[in-house]
Amino acid sequence: MNAAVSPPLSLSDDARHLASTVLQPDGTAFEWTAVRSLLQAEGDARLILRHVLNAGNAALKQRFLGHETAARLVADRAALVDLVVCEAWRRAGDPGHADCALVAVGGYGRGELHPCSDVDLLVLTPPRATPPPPDSLSDFLTLLWDAGIEIRHSVRSAAECGHDAGEDLTVVTTLMEARLLLGSEDLLWEMQAAIAPGKVWPSRQFFEGKIREQQTRHHRYDDTAYNLEPDVKGSPGGLRDIQTISWVALREYGRGDLEYLVSRSFLSPPELRLLIQGREFLWRIRFALHLLTGRHEDRLLFDHQSRIAQLFGYQDATYMLAVEQFMQRYYRTVMDLSRLNEMLLQQFQEAILNDPDAEAVPLNERFSVHNGFIQVADDGAFDRTPSALLELFLILQQRPELKGVSAGTISLIRRSLNLIDDEFRQDPRNHRLFLQILRAKEGVTHELRRMNRYGVLGRYVPAFGRIVGRMQYDLFHAYTVDEHTLFVVSNLRRFALDRYNHEFPRCSEIMQALPAPELAYLAGLFHDIAKGRGGDHSELGALDAESFVLEHGMSRYDARLVAWLVRNHLLLSLTAQKRDISDPAVIRDFAGLIGDEVHLDYLYLLTVADVRGTNPKLWNSWKAQLFEELYGQAKRALRRGLEKPIDRDELIAERKAAARALPGVAGIPAPRIDELWAELGDDYFLRCRPEEIAWHTRLLAAREDEGRRVLVGVQDEASGAGTAVVVYAPQDRSTFATATAVLDELGLNIADARIIRLGNGFSLSTYVVLENGGEQSRDNERRNQILRRLEQAVTAGEEKALRVTRRPPRQVRMFSTPTMVSFAADETNDRTVMEIVAGDRPGLLCQVGQVLRNHRVGIQAAKILTVGERAEDVFYVTDATGAPLDPDLCDRLKQAVTQALDSAA
Repeated sequence: MNAAVSPPLSLSDDARHLASTVLQPDGTAFEWTAVRSLLQAEGDARLILRHVLNAGNAALKQRFLGHETAARLVADRAALVDLVVCEAWRRAGDPGHADCALVAVGGYGRGELHPCSDVDLLVLTPPRATPPPPDSLSDFLTLLWDAGIEIRHSVRSAAECGHDAGEDLTVVTTLMEARLLLGSEDLLWEMQAAIAPGKVWPSRQFFEGKIREQQTRHHRYDDTAYNLEPDVKGSPGGLRDIQTISWVALREYGRGDLEYLVSRSFLSPPELRLLIQGREFLWRIRFALHLLTGRHEDRLLFDHQSRIAQLFGYQDATYMLAVEQFMQRYYRTVMDLSRLNEMLLQQFQEAILNDPDAEAVPLNERFSVHNGFIQVADDGAFDRTPSALLELFLILQQRPELKGVSAGTISLIRRSLNLIDDEFRQDPRNHRLFLQILRAKEGVTHELRRMNRYGVLGRYVPAFGRIVGRMQYDLFHAYTVDEHTLFVVSNLRRFALDRYNHEFPRCSEIMQALPAPELAYLAGLFHDIAKGRGGDHSELGALDAESFVLEHGMSRYDARLVAWLVRNHLLLSLTAQKRDISDPAVIRDFAGLIGDEVHLDYLYLLTVADVRGTNPKLWNSWKAQLFEELYGQAKRALRRGLEKPIDRDELIAERKAAARALPGVAGIPAPRIDELWAELGDDYFLRCRPEEIAWHTRLLAAREDEGRRVLVGVQDEASGAGTAVVVYAPQDRSTFATATAVLDELGLNIADARIIRLGNGFSLSTYVVLENGGEQSRDNERRNQILRRLEQAVTAGEEKALRVTRRPPRQVRMFSTPTMVSFAADETNDRTVMEIVAGDRPGLLCQVGQVLRNHRVGIQAAKILTVGERAEDVFYVTDATGAPLDPDLCDRLKQAVTQALDSAA
């Protein structure tokens, strides 16, 4: 997989020359005298202001590329805009506003502007009987617009500011950061008095409002900073979280600078450095995003991640791409900032909301409770008893009424992490505490997440510490490895709790019957722990897991079971999605690898939890049914005994009997059913479920009554696992290429395809399709659209004329996946298995179908698997005589498929 990287950010010769007019000789700072001289030159004001702004922007870009700190750049950008705005006011301001004040507010008021940040202005007017007309600022605003600055402005009196601020938390927040540019300072003081905590939004209400605001914002990003394309401003741990800290401090103490928090003992000097370093890193990313896109862009999209990594000097390493190194630093930075945000807001809560005189209630020698928060008895608690670093999380599980950990204790935990060393990890007391946390009735996932956030989990399990913040640069893994791992444990945990039984009833039933659910949690914790080391992460992780379980005093059986689960955590998923599970031989082989029902139960639960936790957009009802079907068949095989596999004839007889008992065939005479089924052949009954057989029988009976040669049926799967489409047509119609083109063009995702050649010259093709959101096509009009379009295309034989015009999504276009075609023999079924790995895109299946038709290759089944930006499709094929492909045909087919897909990429 190669990322498509655009040329690096650079400065043209013209821009470099322009920048030189306002830079000091060494190029490291503005020559402000030169800037002011340019502004005061005679001539067309629009041209002068635009020239100064362009020169300043070019200079800022040059300084950024020269590794100037973002803190200086955003301050100088604000200062540059100050000069341009004030000069525009001087040249074009309305005389009627001579007694007004021009005020910068919001981020501009803080003196922090990125290249394309919003520029918010307030024209503060004295009390008047008649407000100024709305267009009285038009010349001023037009001049700024022509110069290249987009202004958001408002015109208010101090009293109006007070009224509007009282109505809206956002307004008061914006006005709190007001900074005078020109005009009466008295007006600014009047406005500040009108919005003071004694008038509107007292500190307590302001703090509670900001907490709600942050929670709502975090929910928009799924309460995680580890999204695939994070927002450097709004995501948890982003710049807005830092600003929230400043706003609360400004409202309560009258100062919002971070350095002030040290003097108030809210932050230690090392924590301040960490906060400022984190802000600097995020500022540099945001500055780069604005320069790269030329617009106000705060999303760290795939399109930009590689370019910024290159810009910041990262280089590909043996086991880690440059972009993965860059993003790991990003994720680790926002984790630190999230923890500092939590700690500081909690300290503010203790200072603003809680009773400072409340007595601490002792819990034991190490901990007490103060205002509902657990805290250490004194600063030496962890030094005296290092195991208290784990005990704290167990107490939080046992006492759900606790609100959390006190801010001072959070800070002390971070300072005490060095106590978690090899001796700590080998201490049986700590082993017992960790297992108690995993076995607790409540709070398992919550406390594991808290342990990760505070840095304890990565210290106690060093291999976990190495995957913290580690991303995988693809579209399949939506989260970092550590966040994905905790999502998997969370999913397993939900199976264990009665209140979530409605989500996955079968999984809940299995999980709640397990004798040791903590083994599943340990398997989830270790299944991806060796990612990024090189080699097979499943094998390496299995070794880590087995050692960990044995070190914690658990039995050898438990250790081997957890290690087996980690080693084989992909087995069920890959078998279900890439093998033909309608083949009894596949089920027999799979059950043989599993060995017994206990291993199958654990593996099934881990698989569902793992796939759901990889990317929420990739989980759907079809996968749920596929996994459950494989689980059920393997369970049956294990109960029957591997030495007594089910006979083909017995399986066919069972399915026929089950189909006859269904309402779908009611009203069709038994001899008529026998006549129809005689044409279908044994292979059909092995590969179709009883519900499908009943539906197809009803459709075929209606077709013969109507004398139709092409038949299309569409219905939702009763289980909710997608929409089923069946096409009955002459074999020479190449229905696979035609049908996949139609379905693709309609915006449907094809999850499964089976093509069964019948003895009467017809083929019966079945497809399972999903809408782009992973749901069924529940709308009758939509199903009728699919039916009509397919009937028209297959009847007319449109294959050669069909073209899929849909473009692949933006994210997919960022990747270049080389096409790989491989073949294997399926001797049991006398056919060939062809696997294609290529970049996923609309029309891919149609192109493959056309190549196969041109080479007179028949498709028996297709397993369609999309792994992020990559398609991994498996086709079960035969030649024109129904035999496996010979080596020469395989070579020609490989060349033709590769050429067709690469030329269309």
